[in-house]
Amino acid sequence: MDTGLLIALLNPTIALALGAAFLVLWSYQRHRPYLAVLALSYSLSAIGFLLQYFTLPIGMPLTKLVSNICFSIAGCCLAGAIVHRYGRKVPYVGIGALAWGGLASFCWFLFIAPDLTWRILAMNFAFGGISLLVAAELRPVRNNGPTEKILFVLSLLSGVNFFVRTLIVVIAHGPFTSYDGFYGSSYWTTALLSHALLSLLIALCLFSAAALDVLKALKTETFTDPLSGLLNRRGFEERGMLLLRHCASARFPVALVLADLDHFKALNDVHGHGAGDRVIADFAAKLRSAAGARGVAGRIGGEEFAVLLPLSDLAAARLFAEAVRTVYSAGHVDGLPQGTKVTASFGVAARSGDEALEPLMRRADDALYKAKKNGRDSVRLSYERPETAFLPEPLKTG
Repeated sequence: MDTGLLIALLNPTIALALGAAFLVLWSYQRHRPYLAVLALSYSLSAIGFLLQYFTLPIGMPLTKLVSNICFSIAGCCLAGAIVHRYGRKVPYVGIGALAWGGLASFCWFLFIAPDLTWRILAMNFAFGGISLLVAAELRPVRNNGPTEKILFVLSLLSGVNFFVRTLIVVIAHGPFTSYDGFYGSSYWTTALLSHALLSLLIALCLFSAAALDVLKALKTETFTDPLSGLLNRRGFEERGMLLLRHCASARFPVALVLADLDHFKALNDVHGHGAGDRVIADFAAKLRSAAGARGVAGRIGGEEFAVLLPLSDLAAARLFAEAVRTVYSAGHVDGLPQGTKVTASFGVAARSGDEALEPLMRRADDALYKAKKNGRDSVRLSYERPETAFLPEPLKTG
């Protein structure tokens, strides 16, 4: 097999392998449609490269047109998938205008005023523009993580490759008048090698991003209670200790609110576990709404909840607890009979010094016990401070 054919098959082989890999990845993550779009992009790219070497029965001009249509759609899909993956609004108009503008120019220089050099420039400049447009979309998020930064740089390099490399090679070795010897030219060799390298780097970066998505989802599942949507005990303790460290370094006050649904076992016995689940989900939604983005809320037991409130002292945390208690006791849970009242009891403790999470939770739990013991549907405070003093050693007399 000659070297030219080996080089010719390099890009289709790489593209098909990458397309198949993204397709398999999407089959396991159907909720991430950008993976299917990437599979389509790389598959179309493989077809485009194959049609550069193998002519269809429709003739060479139409085969070249079909090849470049595949390249154009592949470029649009790749750009859209990358931008979508990073939460940016896909600039469909800009991508479409560049891709189809380049394709229209290609058709002009293929059928109206045949010129191979201008066809090369038209398509490369269109793809270069799309690459720079992707870089512009990734610029605001390029510092959010390693994959964002790498893809931003790769998009810039891709744009430079399509513009600068094409111009240099065309000026140095052009113009190209026909396809005779074209696939052995310096332009085509550099185009194939640069495309293979950039395709692999972009795909590896996107695979890394997909792997990070999976790890993030697994971590979320590990630390999240599925019924309430809040953090579970493990997640609450991890996030809580992190929050306490940050507040200690910034010398911000922190308060802890523990809540326990009143007579929950009796409610389950009378109305069934489905009703109990709805009560937990309803209370969790109200707690999450009250805590907002700054609070750390979790379900730490069957019907027990906890909220860490940064920038809150004992008085502010008491107001928070009273507000949640009042709103919840006055409301109605869907699915329960009319007139069924569900209440909760609360224990509140403010952090003292560099108090750790465990003693803080113990003090709040003592306050919650008092609220339960004294009639429920109430808020009790912990005024105790952790023992930080130590007893001096007795004086030694000789």
